[in-house]
Amino acid sequence: MSKILSIEITVEKLAEAIKEAKEKSKKRNFTQSIELIIAIEGLDLKKPENRIRTTIKLPYPPKKKKLIAVFADGVMAEKAKEAGVDHVFSGKDLSGLSGLKREIRKIAKKFDFFLAEPKLMALVGKIMGFALGPRGKMPQIITPATDIKKLVDELRSSVFVNVRNNPMVGVSIGTEDMDDDKLAENALTVIKNIESKLPEKAYIKRIYVKTTMGPSVRVI
Repeated sequence: MSKILSIEITVEKLAEAIKEAKEKSKKRNFTQSIELIIAIEGLDLKKPENRIRTTIKLPYPPKKKKLIAVFADGVMAEKAKEAGVDHVFSGKDLSGLSGLKREIRKIAKKFDFFLAEPKLMALVGKIMGFALGPRGKMPQIITPATDIKKLVDELRSSVFVNVRNNPMVGVSIGTEDMDDDKLAENALTVIKNIESKLPEKAYIKRIYVKTTMGPSVRVI
């Protein structure tokens, strides 16, 4: 079977599916996310080179704020605070988490992205690697030359994809109160990005959209 070309997946088709997913979803007492699910066929994940780990910048940032934490001390910590990150863990804070597996898992789940200055990376790996690694959330390194404010703004407009164990992508592309066409543009951006990273024999087999607690609607 040949690859499904992303050009066949139009914004209009995605918008129709998103509208249907919203209509089929029961009203909840919170704003639900709109989730995009991509099933991939022929992707041999036993080969490390076939695993996909990527951050994708969306054309329309989700209204739900992405939470960013930084591991840093001194000047770098101050720069991170000025850039508007949600939490800064000092080296002392990090050491204090040693052995607190439950607390570490909560932190790994809470924050969407992590950043760290080079001198703390080894400590992050030693103390938090067991929780961050499998989630694909090991920190991105920042240096004095990094424009942290710019990086934070980009990450807050992005989604992270980590295809490691199962040949499937599942990401939130926005919230149900966003315009259908904007959500569709976000979805198409993710689809094109994933497709561009697939090896020759792998292809996108199915695409679905759904609200957080609603039924899936098949796009293709």
